[in-house]
Amino acid sequence: MSAVLDSHGHAVGDHGHDDHHGAPHGWRRWVYATNHKDIGTLYMLFAFTMLMIGGVLALLIRAELFQPGLQLVNPELFNQLTTMHGLIMVFGAIMPAFVGFANWMIPLQIGASDMAFARMNNFSFWLMIPAAAMLAGSFFMPGGAPAAGWTLYAPLTLQMGPSMDAGIFAMHILGASSIMGSINIIVTILNMRAPGMTLMKMPMFVWTWLITAYLLIAVMPVLAGAITMTLTDRHFGTTFFNPAGGGDPVMYQHIFWFFGHPEVYIMILPAFGIISHIVPAFARKKLFGYASMVYATSSIAILSFIVWAHHMYATGMPVTGKLFFMYATMLISVPTGVKVFNWIATMWKGSMTFETPMLFAVGFIFVFTMGGFTGLILSMAPIDTQVQDTYYVVAHFHYVLVAGSLFAMFAGFYYWCPKWTGVMYNETRGKIHFWWTLISFNVTFFPMHFLGLAGMPRRYADYPMQFADFNALASVGAFFFGFAQVYFFLFVVVPAMRGNGVKASAKPWEAAEGLEWEVPSPAPFHTFENPPKLDATATRVIG
Repeated sequence: MSAVLDSHGHAVGDHGHDDHHGAPHGWRRWVYATNHKDIGTLYMLFAFTMLMIGGVLALLIRAELFQPGLQLVNPELFNQLTTMHGLIMVFGAIMPAFVGFANWMIPLQIGASDMAFARMNNFSFWLMIPAAAMLAGSFFMPGGAPAAGWTLYAPLTLQMGPSMDAGIFAMHILGASSIMGSINIIVTILNMRAPGMTLMKMPMFVWTWLITAYLLIAVMPVLAGAITMTLTDRHFGTTFFNPAGGGDPVMYQHIFWFFGHPEVYIMILPAFGIISHIVPAFARKKLFGYASMVYATSSIAILSFIVWAHHMYATGMPVTGKLFFMYATMLISVPTGVKVFNWIATMWKGSMTFETPMLFAVGFIFVFTMGGFTGLILSMAPIDTQVQDTYYVVAHFHYVLVAGSLFAMFAGFYYWCPKWTGVMYNETRGKIHFWWTLISFNVTFFPMHFLGLAGMPRRYADYPMQFADFNALASVGAFFFGFAQVYFFLFVVVPAMRGNGVKASAKPWEAAEGLEWEVPSPAPFHTFENPPKLDATATRVIG
């Protein structure tokens, strides 16, 4: 008896394969996830959890510094808190969150059905869980957590307890996860774009992540080398960084910062991509100078490899070396400035409205530019020699990383949340979150510039009386900032994830461009099973 076939050639009534088309249910959906949207969600939930853990450590630091004298913790535990706060925030919160954005958005933006290596995608996520557990759990090991600063400088690292080894192992695992994620992103972008989407028609977020992924593959092995040498110095009798055996602690700094400075751009380039989508959407204009944005991003990536020693002006470097790194660092501000001017030119004479994504985007541009200027000041060797290792540096990199990376992530969340969840977030609560975050952030970190200029060193648990007022102000601001993020999770994220709110249309922002707005909200479990046919701009599906 012959079967009746439908128009697709399948036997009518034959639904044996239908279970592959819907989302699986229960815990298996998440543990065995290979769908890019599920893995993106997992990355973001993981990153937010680590943000909260790192935030608690930061608030313990600020509680100790609320007034002079030792209040809550001893200096040794204080150094453990500063070290673990830095490691958890950089490797556990900022980087995984951007990988979450990449997983969610890149296939949607380029018209791909999924990431290139779906099972490797799952593996690279689940590697992060034991690594994070090892990092956070190091507080409970003999001697406590590593206390060498997040840069893990020798010779301190050679004197730490067993938690240092756990920290090194965790960093290796996180690095492997980053490299696998980067390979996945590069292959997806280069091989799985919809026909007609040339490189110079790709969305800016895709461009920034392509460049970021190459940076990650270039520099994560360098960090792995540095911490492996530390490990062999600790246990196998080598003396890479031990002067007693002919080693050099400054060599560690060179190797670390050759990784560390490109790492700074790894944490900010995807943010530039997000802002480059939001500003045109709410200014209702095309992005000004698309090609120059692409070239500027590439220039930043290339220049990031030749500026590492500006972190090391105080190590006794020859004047010629200082001059080279000073000029190279000043040069890198040019492509960064190009981006800022392009965003401002996009807004110029636009029909702007200030919904929450745009508020965070404008907040990002304003506060990131301030952080950029303090970085330019720190590039000057004579000034940096005065303020290095003071709170001026702490203020600078928090302006770049918190007001940079984190503000851009909030902007991206509010912008794409309707596409992810199918509901509009609550606009009033979003605006409360923005103003609460912006004000408390500046109250926390702006006074630190003055503390640093007055000479207060970082990583000290105690300080003399003349620094008391600004420290008290910063500590109060920090607690307000922390509670703002709890508010964000409980009153913005949770209701959106539960589907509480006004149902979102496929394109909730009228002027938004890109393929992600061509699919329904929430984005179906499987999208673009067949490559979409694009219009000339590669931002719309034809037919």
